[in-house]
Amino acid sequence: MSTCTTLSRELTEPLAATAATAATWLLVEQAGPWGAKALTESHLDPELGSALDRAAAGTGVRVALIRRPGRHADAPPAPRHQVIVAHTRPGASWVRRLTVADPAELLGLDLAALGAGDHGGLGAEHRGDPIALVCTNGRRDRCCALLGRPLAAELAGAGLGEVWEVTHLGGHRFSPTMLVLPFGYAYGRLSGAAAKEVLTATAGGLTVPEFSRGRSCWDRPGQAAEQAVRELTGETGAEELTLVQRVDGDGRWDVEVAHRDGRRWRVAVTAGASEPPRPESCGKAPGRPVRMDVVAVDPL
Repeated sequence: MSTCTTLSRELTEPLAATAATAATWLLVEQAGPWGAKALTESHLDPELGSALDRAAAGTGVRVALIRRPGRHADAPPAPRHQVIVAHTRPGASWVRRLTVADPAELLGLDLAALGAGDHGGLGAEHRGDPIALVCTNGRRDRCCALLGRPLAAELAGAGLGEVWEVTHLGGHRFSPTMLVLPFGYAYGRLSGAAAKEVLTATAGGLTVPEFSRGRSCWDRPGQAAEQAVRELTGETGAEELTLVQRVDGDGRWDVEVAHRDGRRWRVAVTAGASEPPRPESCGKAPGRPVRMDVVAVDPL
């Protein structure tokens, strides 16, 4: 059976610079089945889902639903919903937790402040294991269910971190995909062994560039630049690199990457179209997804 995932692998499409962009993630527990547009197609009140989506627009916050791995029968709603809020910028990342009886309470959050990294004492600090979010929403793409759900179940049984299924991380053709908190790196094309390696590395404050799609707090040119410096230097420390400048112009970006030890690089990134055409998701017509190409990495 040909899928968007198998074709992407055959075309050796790069993983780098394909992560969804979000400085802060607002993750709301919602058990039961999910539709393709889960915020309005689940047991969550669809008007509330739409309101949360509208409220988050332009704030740097991305809203998604989560649930525990396993079977998802159409059961009655749970009396309480866990909520995880995570900010992912290097040197300022944090994860906060709370529970709500009614997710409508979340409309009272200052999403602009959360997107800027100010949690204002919300909930309680998460001090536990890394949090793994595995995309499993087969209503959006069958690859996410076929590949993501077995991975989520395997990781949950391994006890290497806290594991959730999540509604959407983008990049179905890179399934199985996983976002890991607190640092917010997205990963793709994961085997069980690779995903366990990622969780072990995250617990030690490291990232695994081989499977990385990018850190979600950066836009795609920034993700490409950071990955290029990691490949050049072999740096795996999750918090060692930051972006201090970016200049846009006509599909070209000059991104300055800084290391905690004082080293700096200027990375030239250009936007291109992937060839040959390929579907970005199962069932979609072939297209030419935008890719980020690193054309130069110069020390400063």
